[in-house]
Amino acid sequence: MTPIHIIGAGLAGTEAAWQLARQGLACTLYEMRPVRMTDAHQTDRLAELVCSNSLKSESENTAPWLLKEELRRLGSLLLECAQVARVPGGQALTVDRVTFAAEVTRRIEQEPLITLRREEMTRIPAEGITIVASGPLTSGDLAEEIARLTGSDRLYFYDSISPIVDADTVDRSIAFAASRYDKSMDGTADYLNCPLDRTQYEAFLDALLDGAAVPAHIPADAPGTPFFEACLPIEVLARRGRDTLRYGPMKPVGLTDPRTGRWPYAAVQLRQENARADSYNLVGFQNHLRFGEQKRILRMIPGLENAEFLRYGQIHRNTYINGPTLLKSTLQLKTNARLFFAGQISGVEGYVESIATGWMAGRFAGAVAQGETPEALPRETALGSLAHYVAHADPRNYQPANITFDLLPQLDEETRRRWRHDKPARHAEVCRRALASLPVALIDYSTT
Repeated sequence: MTPIHIIGAGLAGTEAAWQLARQGLACTLYEMRPVRMTDAHQTDRLAELVCSNSLKSESENTAPWLLKEELRRLGSLLLECAQVARVPGGQALTVDRVTFAAEVTRRIEQEPLITLRREEMTRIPAEGITIVASGPLTSGDLAEEIARLTGSDRLYFYDSISPIVDADTVDRSIAFAASRYDKSMDGTADYLNCPLDRTQYEAFLDALLDGAAVPAHIPADAPGTPFFEACLPIEVLARRGRDTLRYGPMKPVGLTDPRTGRWPYAAVQLRQENARADSYNLVGFQNHLRFGEQKRILRMIPGLENAEFLRYGQIHRNTYINGPTLLKSTLQLKTNARLFFAGQISGVEGYVESIATGWMAGRFAGAVAQGETPEALPRETALGSLAHYVAHADPRNYQPANITFDLLPQLDEETRRRWRHDKPARHAEVCRRALASLPVALIDYSTT
C-alpha cells in the first residue's frame, strides 16, 4: 500500500486525513505540537483556532455560506464538529474554540485508519504521497525544505489576532446586547456592543495612532511589513483616515443603543467565545500593539474601563507558496504529482477555505493512491473556484484569498440582464448552479 503522509494537523490536515479514511485509505498525520509550539497556539489540540472563533456567514446565498454548504453535502468532518461546538454568533457560524478542537481531536484519535504522530517534520518524505498542510506558522526548517523542493522563495505576510476579554469585567450598564439590525440565526441578541460618542471615538483614535507597536519578527521586514488586506490591524486602518474604523470594525449601523434610542457614533462589538459565555472576542480588533498599550487604549472603550484581558492581540508571520506558479487545480505540485499543498500555506485565507482545501487534497491524494488521475472540481462550485484561484491567479501579485462571488464564474449575459437590478437573485442563482454542479458520486447523502 502506498504510504500517505500529512504534515500538519490543523484545519486542512485533519480534514484531509478524514477524507482519506473515508476512502478506506490509511495515512499518517504529523503534528509538531506539543514537541514544538508556535507563537500563536496555546494547546496541543488538533485544529486549534488561534485568531477568531467565527467560520463566517450562515446567511443563505452568500459566498461563505455556499462554501460551507458544499462541504456539508460532501461530508466534511470539521463542519460536523463546528455544529457540535456552535455558540451564538448572529448570522455567523461561531464556535466554542475549546470544544471544537477537542471534538476534532477526539474524532481523529478514534479513527483506526489515521495514525497521529506528535513530532516535527523538517523534510518531505522521499516515498509515498505527501500533503503539506503545515499552515501559516510553518517552522523554519520545513519552510526551507519546501523552498528547496519548489525552487521558489517562500512568500509571507503578517497576520494578527484579536484580543479576548473576561465577560465578567464588561460593564453591562454601558455595553448592550444586540445583533446588527436585530438579525440573528435564532432571533437572539448575539453580541455585546460598546457605544462611543464622537468625543470618545476621537480620543480613542488619537491614543491608537500614538500607541507603541511590537516590532516585526524579522527586522529586515519592518520598513514594508506586508499585511493581509482582509485582516488589517486596527492601527493600520486608523492611519488610512479618521473615519476608516467607523466604516469598518467600529461601524455603528443597525445597532440601537437602548439608553438613547439611536445608533451611536461608533461601536465595538464583542462576540461570545465559548458556550459558557465567560469570554468575548473584540470583533475585528486584531492589532500588534505592545500588551501594556493594548490594556491602556482598549480600556478607553466605554464598557471596558475595568476589562481584564484573557488574551491580547498579537501579530505573527504567515508563510505561503506562490500557488499559480507551483500548483495545479488539484493542489498537486506541477513538478511532482505525489506532493499536495492544502490550507493557508497553499494561498487561501480563512478557516473554511483551509478546511475546503484540506477536503480537496484528501480526495485528490486518495485518487492518486488508488491509481487514478484526480479531476478538479467544477468551476461552478465554490470549491472548484477556490482551487482555480490558487492555481491560476496572477503569480506576480498573488495574495491569499477568502471565498467571494468574484472567484466564481460570472452568470451568462441573459441571466445578468434579467436580474440586473436584483443582486440577491443573482447570488441565489450562482449558489443554485454551484450546488447542482457538485459531483453526485461525492455527495454524502447521510448529511443532506
